[in-house]
Amino acid sequence: MLEPRATCLRCRRPKSVCFCALVPSIPTRTRVVFLQHPRERTVAVGTCRMAHLALPNSELHVGVSFDADPRVQELAAAPAGETVVLFPGEKSVDASLLGSHPRTLVVIDGTWIQAQKVLERNRLLRSLPRLSFTPERPGNYRIRREPDEQSLSTIEAVAGVLGRLEGEPDRFRPMLTPFERMVDWQLAHRAAREGPSRTRRKRHRQARTPAVPTELTTGAGDVVLLYAEGNAHGPGTAVKGPAELMHLVAERPATGSRFEALIAPRRPLAPNAPSHLEVPAEALLGGERVVLALERFRAFARTSDLVCLWGTYAGDLLRAEGISLSDLVDLRRVCARVLGRRPGGIEPATVELGIEPAAPWAKGRAGRRLAGLAGLVRHLAPEANLSATHL
Repeated sequence: MLEPRATCLRCRRPKSVCFCALVPSIPTRTRVVFLQHPRERTVAVGTCRMAHLALPNSELHVGVSFDADPRVQELAAAPAGETVVLFPGEKSVDASLLGSHPRTLVVIDGTWIQAQKVLERNRLLRSLPRLSFTPERPGNYRIRREPDEQSLSTIEAVAGVLGRLEGEPDRFRPMLTPFERMVDWQLAHRAAREGPSRTRRKRHRQARTPAVPTELTTGAGDVVLLYAEGNAHGPGTAVKGPAELMHLVAERPATGSRFEALIAPRRPLAPNAPSHLEVPAEALLGGERVVLALERFRAFARTSDLVCLWGTYAGDLLRAEGISLSDLVDLRRVCARVLGRRPGGIEPATVELGIEPAAPWAKGRAGRRLAGLAGLVRHLAPEANLSATHL
């Protein structure tokens, strides 16, 4: 019988992978109150405790029902605006738009479904103002499935929102060091593990869909890489409606032809758009008219093109402008099949596959991500003989 592994009593991880030495101590003006769903307490890769250990001005409570909890009652009875709950949705206000600095930030730790249940079950939590946070980068939680690439682990969300609230993003980035090391440890452990993790019965399975679509490997001359960003106002803001196309970049690897358009916003510019797109506000406001940009794109694209995207967002933005793309390859799905799990985003996928992206030729976040897409296509379909000089 195997003996139990020695466990660190502080971080509650096996001592062989204890992260305590990497945890910083970061003072804050904001009191952070973690409300952790009981099932998350025993999750080996949870980050709530890690965040709690890094923040001396924090406290951690475990449970599902908190209406009778004296501490939650105290927080709910505080003057208006002093206590906020970090929870996205229609009723939330983006952290960058908050007028006053709250004294206490309540963070519900759990899966998305667990967090929703905690909020629904507790009247006092529902009565508090809600805060949302739009990340500047995709989450790095590559060892756990998330609803989408904008979803973050608890420690990533807390570090990001505290950086916004206290106006010092760099001061909270050391919080992520033990988290990133834990992710690397877990991935290394998975890679080193030989054979299946448990005995399984043999089953007759239908033939799997090839990881890389044959269209990608055979249609090299017609492959177009495309990425787009939008002018998106968060929930709770005065400007309503879906995001509008604002930055569109594309590349035809076989010939090296390229397309870029910065489109002037037709609605007010979202406050976080310049930082999210990594493009100065002056450049965005001075962009070209959408009609001219789309006319140029129609001249660049062909009906025979096989368009490679990451997810559905870019396609949705173009459809909203009246441009429908027929032959599409979702590289996020392709990477999920290759890796055997959902990738956390373009950057984490390239790192995990050992890809070194080329230097971006287009502006901002879109240019960086298009360079990542080029590296992914070159790696996933080397037999397509895409021109390496342009990738």
